[in-house]
Amino acid sequence: MIENRNIAVCILLSFVTCGIYSIYWFICLTDETNTVSKNEGDTSGVIAFLLTFVTCNIYGLYWAYRQGEKIDEAKTDRGIPSNSSGIAYLLLSLFGFGIVAYALMQNELNKLA
Repeated sequence: MIENRNIAVCILLSFVTCGIYSIYWFICLTDETNTVSKNEGDTSGVIAFLLTFVTCNIYGLYWAYRQGEKIDEAKTDRGIPSNSSGIAYLLLSLFGFGIVAYALMQNELNKLA
């Protein structure tokens, strides 16, 4: 199931817990995006996090782009016009605004839930 999350609370918890909640949020975003886009066989949230950690965020940049592609795919399947979210998430993550990318992903998932 996809959970509607309050984006402001997620951002606040990420700062208050010094990033620990953002790891949980990352994992949930990955799993929920796989569910929405019907890509259940894709990399799970835990594996995606471990790959991001081991590759010093190189996989995280690919992950951000791929998340956008999956969300666009889910929107297209539902007849909702989609844009190139993957590039926006990639650029935000590349320039250090990953939490903004998380918030935008969560916003899209909340709309699709």
